[in-house]
Amino acid sequence: MAMPRSKTSRRSLQKSARGGASARRTAKSRPVAAVKTGRKTSRKNKWVYRFGGGKAEGRADMRNLLGGKGAGLAQMAHLGLPVPPGFTITTEVCTYFYEHEKSYPKDLKPQVEAALAEVGRITGKRFGDADNPLLVSVRSGARASMPGMMDTVLNLGLNDVTVAALAKKSDDSRFAHDSYRRFITMYSDVVLGIGHHHFEEILDDHKDRNGYTLDTDLGVEDWQSIIARYKERVEEESGKPFPQDPHAQLWGAIGAVFGSWMNQRAITYRRLHRIPESWGTAVNVQAMVFGNMGQSSATGVAFTRNPSTGEKRLYGEFLINAQGEDVVAGIRTPQEISEAARSESGSDKPSMEAAMPEAFAELLRIHAVLEKHYCDMQDLEFTVEQGKLWMLQTRSGKRTAKAALRIAVELANEKLISRQQAVARIDPASLDQLLHPTIDPAAERKVIATGLPASPGAACGEIVFSPDEAELLRGQGHKVILVRVETSPEDIHGMHAAEGILTTRGGMTSHAAVVARGMGKPCVSGAGALRVDYRAQTMTSGGVTLKKGDTLTIDGSTGQVLAGKVPMIEPALAGEFATLMKWADEVRKLKVRANADTPADARAAVKFGAEGIGLCRTEHMFFDEDRIRAVREMILAGDEKDRRAALAKLLPMQRNDFVELFEIMGALPVTIRLLDPPLHEFLPHTEEEIAEVAQAMGADPKMLADRARELHEFNPMLGFRGCRLAIAYPEIAEMQARAIFEAAVQVSRSTGKPVVPEIMVPLIAGKAEFDLVKARIDATAETVSAETGSPVKYQVGTMIELPRAALKADEIAESAEFFSFGTNDLTQTAFGISRDDAASFLGIYTAKGILPVDPFVSIDRDGVGELIRIAVARGRKVRGNLKLGICGEHGGDPASVAFCHEVKLDYVSCSPFRVPIARLAAAQAALGKSVGEVG
Repeated sequence: MAMPRSKTSRRSLQKSARGGASARRTAKSRPVAAVKTGRKTSRKNKWVYRFGGGKAEGRADMRNLLGGKGAGLAQMAHLGLPVPPGFTITTEVCTYFYEHEKSYPKDLKPQVEAALAEVGRITGKRFGDADNPLLVSVRSGARASMPGMMDTVLNLGLNDVTVAALAKKSDDSRFAHDSYRRFITMYSDVVLGIGHHHFEEILDDHKDRNGYTLDTDLGVEDWQSIIARYKERVEEESGKPFPQDPHAQLWGAIGAVFGSWMNQRAITYRRLHRIPESWGTAVNVQAMVFGNMGQSSATGVAFTRNPSTGEKRLYGEFLINAQGEDVVAGIRTPQEISEAARSESGSDKPSMEAAMPEAFAELLRIHAVLEKHYCDMQDLEFTVEQGKLWMLQTRSGKRTAKAALRIAVELANEKLISRQQAVARIDPASLDQLLHPTIDPAAERKVIATGLPASPGAACGEIVFSPDEAELLRGQGHKVILVRVETSPEDIHGMHAAEGILTTRGGMTSHAAVVARGMGKPCVSGAGALRVDYRAQTMTSGGVTLKKGDTLTIDGSTGQVLAGKVPMIEPALAGEFATLMKWADEVRKLKVRANADTPADARAAVKFGAEGIGLCRTEHMFFDEDRIRAVREMILAGDEKDRRAALAKLLPMQRNDFVELFEIMGALPVTIRLLDPPLHEFLPHTEEEIAEVAQAMGADPKMLADRARELHEFNPMLGFRGCRLAIAYPEIAEMQARAIFEAAVQVSRSTGKPVVPEIMVPLIAGKAEFDLVKARIDATAETVSAETGSPVKYQVGTMIELPRAALKADEIAESAEFFSFGTNDLTQTAFGISRDDAASFLGIYTAKGILPVDPFVSIDRDGVGELIRIAVARGRKVRGNLKLGICGEHGGDPASVAFCHEVKLDYVSCSPFRVPIARLAAAQAALGKSVGEVG
């Protein structure tokens, strides 16, 4: 039969997800995609794997089938460690469960019953027996660790009859009834959908009326009274008595755990950590051992190394006379495991080492066995029952990036793993935690709003609402946070001046997010709960109003917006970080460059190990106050003569920019993109701005407004920009090329080393466009060479950011010496999606499985990736030594870096603060490590 036929179990399975009706509706509406197992559903399927009694049917390498917890329990049993016997229902049953309207395979029930009988044989007990009952725990266990995201039920099998048997068998009626009230609370919440608060209310009321403080103050009569009230509440809320059939309880709990795979917190966790929905969870059923049997019993959690710092020392907490949920519930303050930790914390409560020396010694022995076996820091759960230590879980422990680096390097130095394994152990994206200032974990946080974690790190400063004011105050020595509804290219100077950026609109790939990441500045975008009033110069959220000049802190790693100044921790990049980066550089094949537009960017790039500049966006140099006027004069010019006069003012400024970049980068390559954005982005838009600019320029406001209207475009991303500007106004490209060549000659003379700039023509659709622009560049090079008497060495290439350019790569490669894939625009043009407007629906697309991930975050391998493959193949067929790179936001995304390695690009380029991430990701790609395996 597909499932037991009791009404209770059917109801339990229908109410499978925690959180009441809304959560259950969510679970029902979201089917899990099928896991491709290659197995046919038949009676021969093995759905259940047993462990205990010194043996196990599973192994550590079966985590995809048994989940992390089940595989760990099986392996501990193989190692002869003290593990309560039990069995694991595989992840394939979870897949079946969701594919078959939350029913089970026909041959599952007899396998579960046989395994349950074997657990009873090992323990000498029988499930549901009135005299010697076997009690079990039912826990989730996905292949990837998802701590706290899914459901657990303890003490299952207790009812009005078996609680008396447990009391008699243990000779401890208080313990038995304490366990029963815990079971009613947990089962009702997890399976029946009756929330914890119902039972907390009853318990608190009883404690208040009787003058109790702690749960341990209550005696057996108290628990008996509370149990009676609990059962009354269950019947009031559900209309049915609390289930008494242990088998119905078991199947209800199994269904609840499978159902919790689709609860909202699990869905959110999977999305944040890119865990596929199709993996499903296993269910682990295990004989109960009790940490609440008095002063000789305890429960706890331990790590074989410190998960925050990586220090090689047993770290953890425990509670005497407690069960697992007590440690994390905060009802009682946990105690330290070791005497050293107790002394450091100043606690007056005994450590496990002092209170339970034999169990502590056994835990020390087992922790060493497990770390040596798994060659990694382990997260352990244990229970001490009347002096005997039992292991309930081992898994690779979650850790901070700082701890991960230290642990990996020290394990390699201890010869437990190789250096290459150490490199493969670190999640490249986690390095973001180390590359920016972060909020002190011990600091108090007064969160007033939450947006998207658009650019990592934390920043604190005075609130300003204007980019001009940000720049002004920065010049006066103030630190500021720029708060905007949304940003535009005109705000670039204010963004550069600010410590961090906060916007109420926009997504992870909005203008603010992209620019902030490129600058290495913290950014929180899309904080929709904030209301910004530019006129009043205030921002309001949740009843809190802050005005210009008030202090604000933003955490770009979490998306939190905090009132006031919050203590920070500065990044430290020496020690294990430097060691691991050195090991990574020894194995990677991809070069890593940086996107850098300013001297500050270039210095940061060199600091983080960049091997050149892969994208210098010259337009960012034009927004400085002393240059924007000349740019606007050029745009307003009525003919070529006037345009050239305006450009002549810009020439020395551009030349000085390039001189400084070439000096900082030394012999490393520098790729400079010619002017790309449409000209209207440099002009004012509002009447007030136009009047102000016209007055400053001595220009006619009407002429300025007319020109702004003339340049206005309905879709500027596909409009008059890129190479189209250089073709219509070749004098712009000539000025920029001259500035580059004159700077190269100057730096080459001063350093005695050759400077070979790479000039990149943007938005090419075909060879004819490229040839026209390249001809102007070549002519300018000849002129500069003749004027200076120095030969000018350079390369001219193009960005591939249009599908047509990818398809015509063979023709373009006849002239172009390098390609750099501008994957931001290539993704926009391939999908027909505006990056700045996509936040409103891309989340829906990924949630519905239409797209596996936001294509602006990670390369769309099937579509955009195919265009890149075509361009690589066709380009290199014509020019065998064609240099190929990528310079979009994807250059710092580990999954995209892996793709670039696969298609044999020469380099990736990303923001300076993502260079270490790209270096590590490139090394892992060379080692054959997929992003999904990291951790």
